[in-house]
Amino acid sequence: MREAYHVELENLAERLAGMSGQVADAMERATKAMLESDLELAERVISDDSLVDDARADCEEQAYALLALQAPVATDLRVVLAAIHAAESLERMGDLALHVAKAARRRHPDPVLPQNVRPYFDEMGKAAVRLARRAEQVIRTRDVEAARAIETDDDQVDDIHRHLFSVLMDKDWPHGVAAAVDVTLLGRFYERYADHAVSVARRMVFVVTGRMPGYSATEA
Repeated sequence: MREAYHVELENLAERLAGMSGQVADAMERATKAMLESDLELAERVISDDSLVDDARADCEEQAYALLALQAPVATDLRVVLAAIHAAESLERMGDLALHVAKAARRRHPDPVLPQNVRPYFDEMGKAAVRLARRAEQVIRTRDVEAARAIETDDDQVDDIHRHLFSVLMDKDWPHGVAAAVDVTLLGRFYERYADHAVSVARRMVFVVTGRMPGYSATEA
């Protein structure tokens, strides 16, 4: 029975890793659709979002079944609780990729972004996808140091996001209010996507150590 139970726990982790791969693919495609005004690719991201939603539902169903039927304790309980929270973050990452794809569809056939900010979004997109891919590996390996290193890519996204505000606030911004709104919203989508990837990694640190990163021994 215990062997079968641990197989179920590993299956749950594998489902989470698969979700992370799904949302990495979604953001990679959404960014490409946005930068290249590719309507077909945007539509693919939009239609595939339901697969991420289904994956979250499956993860949560399995996690709650394990809670109800196996009464896990210690590390096993942390795995189940982390899975529930991580599945939520991963679904939100999928939703954020969806928002990027919908922006590409809404503006098609016109480009979503002015030319002068496109390189920033190209870099944010690459960093966001790296975060999701690394989160996928961290879920599989439970490598604490790799999980903590994920925050480096998050810092890169934050830096670019902050720089975008200085670009938008420039008195010589020539692209009008609508473009400024698009840039602001899209920048926020990438920034939140990266934050959720970091949240997933922190959940894996919690699984291994029993503590969420950022909390001291007296703050539990």
